[in-house]
Amino acid sequence: MSAIYLIGLREGLEITLVVSILVAFLVKTDRKPLLRYVWSGVAAAAVIAIAVAVLLQIGIARLSFTAQELFEAIASFVAVAFVTWMIFWMRRMARSIGSELRGRLEDAIAVGPFAIASVAFLAVIREGLETSVLFYAAAQGATDSARPLIGITLGLLTAVALGWLLYLSAVRINLSRFFAWTGALLVLVAAGIAKYGVHDLQESGVLPGLNDQAFDVSGAFPPESWYAELLRGMINFTPAPTVLETVAWLAYGIPVLMLFLWPARKPAAEIAPAPQKVS
Repeated sequence: MSAIYLIGLREGLEITLVVSILVAFLVKTDRKPLLRYVWSGVAAAAVIAIAVAVLLQIGIARLSFTAQELFEAIASFVAVAFVTWMIFWMRRMARSIGSELRGRLEDAIAVGPFAIASVAFLAVIREGLETSVLFYAAAQGATDSARPLIGITLGLLTAVALGWLLYLSAVRINLSRFFAWTGALLVLVAAGIAKYGVHDLQESGVLPGLNDQAFDVSGAFPPESWYAELLRGMINFTPAPTVLETVAWLAYGIPVLMLFLWPARKPAAEIAPAPQKVS
């Protein structure tokens, strides 16, 4: 549940920030009547994202065991790709996303209501679909179906509360630092999802080595202990993983985490040419 809470918090805060930028722009420019078009676009995106999450759960339940394992493996790798793209995109765009969204909305206002709703819809639907896929992939190993729902709900509610407080300027947090910390944690979550995808491929028979254990630390980390459960929820830690699962976790987690934590290059400052002396 902790990993899914983090996903809901991170994705929810991104959605909340996007919506708050659009709302604040209309409020500050005395265009409050246009807010209904923004909210209609947000509502449509939310409905589609929820529908995708429900269809994923219902549709997969009707497949055979092998087909379920294959689909879950594909969903896991798609989720890993989403996470990787998301955290690097946010690191690059964090400083300019506000001005970019305001520019798109200003152009949409000149076109009409449908364009305004479309800007809000497109800004939210990407994050919403990412949340649906990530939620499905992260919830695969849950033994209790209620815990993932509780985790995602609490994460989204926390994000909405933080976003509302930020909008009202009641709290100020360093968003760059927040996204850096949560991004690093999500790399570990994604590594666990990749590990789970490999496990699904092994269970479906696509990959060998289901019984080849890399190590077994069940004595130090009993499966029923709270700390083993916490590690399993966050990074899909298992006391007795297979060799391929361990390789997948390390092959993704270490290089991606290093790349993410590596300081971003700053553009070289343009040096003005020295003034020419007039003879």
